[in-house]
Amino acid sequence: MTRIGLLSDTHGFVNSALFNFFKDCNAIWHTGDIGSTDVVDELNLIAPVTAVYGNIDDWQISSRFPEFNIFECEKVKVMLTHIGGYPPRYYPNIIKKLEDERPNLFACGHSHILKVMYDEKHALLHINPGAAGRQGMHQVSTAIRFVIDGKDIKELEILEMKKGV
Repeated sequence: MTRIGLLSDTHGFVNSALFNFFKDCNAIWHTGDIGSTDVVDELNLIAPVTAVYGNIDDWQISSRFPEFNIFECEKVKVMLTHIGGYPPRYYPNIIKKLEDERPNLFACGHSHILKVMYDEKHALLHINPGAAGRQGMHQVSTAIRFVIDGKDIKELEILEMKKGV
């Protein structure tokens, strides 16, 4: 059983509420617009970070993290990217990637809108954790944690934080 913390769009800011919310996580996944290597360093104090770069990230982030991160967690194939869309409105380059890679879990960010949806066409769980940072149009900052147990994705919980605190 692996406990995952998932967030996106921190834009250089780590809300203090994340430390408690992610404290029992075995891994933290960041779906881009990290904003600063300091964010990764802070999150690594909680659990190892797996990430992708986003459209606001500079060369320090994009040289450290890929555009797509595809890996196995227990028996779940995971695909992370920043700009992905959502079912059935994926970005055109994402559709081909989903068809080629066939992940069980697809997580992306960019929109600042939290969404969790099952995509029957591609047989995957789509998660966008919203935005954990203080920059952007969102009114509430959000993050997600969940458990992967074998091939099961379960116990999904959402953290809502006052923006910018």
